[in-house]
Order: sequence, then structure tokens, then C-alpha cells
Amino acid sequence: MAWDRNQMAARAAQELQDGWYVNLGIGIPTLVSNYIPEGVEVTLQSENGMLGMGPFPIAGEEDADLINAGKQTITELPQTAYFDSAQSFAMIRGGKIAMAILGAMEVAENGDLANWMIPGKLVKGMGGAMDLVAGVGRVVVVMDHANKHGQSKVLKECTLPLTGKGVVDRIITNLGVLDVVEGGLKIVECAEGVSEAELRAATEATIVN
Repeated sequence: MAWDRNQMAARAAQELQDGWYVNLGIGIPTLVSNYIPEGVEVTLQSENGMLGMGPFPIAGEEDADLINAGKQTITELPQTAYFDSAQSFAMIRGGKIAMAILGAMEVAENGDLANWMIPGKLVKGMGGAMDLVAGVGRVVVVMDHANKHGQSKVLKECTLPLTGKGVVDRIITNLGVLDVVEGGLKIVECAEGVSEAELRAATEATIVN
């Protein structure tokens, strides 16, 4: 038994702290906005120029002009602010964003992150991930533990082009939660129904006690 996409997003939402400004990446991270804990006030930033993103719209009430960086329709809030890309990236590069929750293709045991391209495949652009991992205070990755071939995506060393070196703080997968520490990764918790032995067996990276 492992977490599904929504359970992973709900677990990632537990990383949010009151008063933080947070950027959510494309994919599973976008679902985090649906699971913000009660009593926690966070402001979600989208690098395409929006501060104060609301939850996903109800079917039939979508506004095609309101989209996040992944081109998904979203909603606005009374306090939502809009700005150009230069202002958006000034926030990110200036250290104003407390945390980024991002998807990944690979993460290495030393915190290296690869999430922007697979050589030989269509690359639409690198997006804002490189700026985010260099500018925010904390980086949390949310992804499946293995690829479609069953191979671990939590590696000793990334094989794909890097987005950033030594930038990841915490990894949340469908099997559990791991922290990047000296010497490798430390198990924080296992998904319900997943044993520590199963998590270790599914992980190529070094897991320290």
C-alpha cells in the first residue's frame, strides 16, 4: 500500500507554516493548494506573475485568463496581486519565497535535483525551477519513488541534467518521507502500509540510520 497523488500532496501540505510565501511546481505539487491545514495562512506564488493563488475552480466556473505556471486554470482571492515576470523572479531571486514544493525526475542522496529535461525529448523550456532552487529558503520534492519501469528515482547520483546541486531538503514520495542529511538520506516516515525495509529496498540512494 502506498500513497496516491492526493495523499502525497496532503502530506506535502503539512510542510506549510503560517505566514509563509510558497511556490508550487507543476504536477503533484499543484494539488497541495487543496490541502492547506486549517489555521495555517500561506500565500501561494506562481512565477508567471500571481501572488495569492486560490484553489482549483469548480467545473464550469473556470476562467481561462487565470492560470498557474503549468497552464492549469486556478482561482483568485480578494488579496491576489498580479505582476510581470521580472517582479516575480525578483521575489524568487531575492529570497522572498520561503519554500518551493517541486516535482522531480530524479533526486540524488546529496540533494542534487534533476527536473527540467530528458535529453532527446521535446523541451518546452526550463521554467523557473533553477531560480527557485537557488533562491528559496527550503526545497521539498514530491514525486513517485520509481519511474514507469520500476527503477528508483531516488539515486546515489543523478543521471539527467541537473536543475541544482545540493538544493533539496526533503523528499516526499508515494512510499514515504526522506530528508537529505550528511552521508545520504534519513527516513522521516513511511507511507501507511509501507515498511521501512520496503522503502530501503526501493531506494538506490544511501539511507543512513
